[in-house]
Amino acid sequence: MPSILNPGIQKINLRNVIIVYHPSLKEAEQEGENISNYLVQHGINIVCKSFSDRELQPAINSLQPDLMIALGGDGTLLRVGRVCAPLNLPILGVNVGRMGFLFELHHNEWKDNLDALLSGNYRIEQRMMLDVELINMTQRRGSWTVLNDAFIGRGGVVRPIQITAQVDDYLLTSYMADGLIAATATGSTAYALAAGGPILPPDLRNILIIPVAPHLSIDRGIVLGEGVSVCISAISTHGAVLSLDGQPAVTLTEGDIVKVNASRHVLSLIRFEGPGYFYHILSKYMEYNPITGTHR
Repeated sequence: MPSILNPGIQKINLRNVIIVYHPSLKEAEQEGENISNYLVQHGINIVCKSFSDRELQPAINSLQPDLMIALGGDGTLLRVGRVCAPLNLPILGVNVGRMGFLFELHHNEWKDNLDALLSGNYRIEQRMMLDVELINMTQRRGSWTVLNDAFIGRGGVVRPIQITAQVDDYLLTSYMADGLIAATATGSTAYALAAGGPILPPDLRNILIIPVAPHLSIDRGIVLGEGVSVCISAISTHGAVLSLDGQPAVTLTEGDIVKVNASRHVLSLIRFEGPGYFYHILSKYMEYNPITGTHR
């Protein structure tokens, strides 16, 4: 039977659930145990682990979960999303971190919403991801799938670099800048927003190109269609790097090209509100100071 908020899509047959929490957040671990106990009482098989646990992937392979519940902040969801998307494993996120653009639920809201989940009253929101390849000549140095963004920029020396972007083998433009961000609509509220980029509704399937601190270069963001292929190269005598979803950077070498495409994988998120919830969260966080934890 289709769920009320998700017409036309069959609800998840919940039998096995894996709960993952941020290892540095004691509150996340405690809430994970509380949620685990609650679901066990409803006859659901549970595995509860830190995402730093080396047994996480084997646990997923063994349990064959129908759902992952992730407790932490946005970084937690970015991390587990890279694991879940290729498996088509939906995620229910519970925010116990400072920021929560990717979350609908906070740590004190899970009980009523788990009841809604068990009764099928939810929808599944799918987020586009990016496939990123690092290529030098004919050799592929690495490949990744990311939810937010890929950043190509200067290394440790505070000096701009020359960056060239091509779209489907046509020159888009060249920048003299600190860096260039290729982001999804989800990533439009992350680094791209801090760099002055536009905010895109999360269900859009676009690739957003945003320069960081451009000098005498085009300073406007460019929104591209999902079907394009973007190739980015950097020229620098003092080092350039590639960073993916804020993870430790990969040092670029001469001749490296970063290729960005819309991925065939999508991240599936469990939602209990209608699509308009995004604007509610947006307006709330636009008035929020993540350092002090207060609203303006």
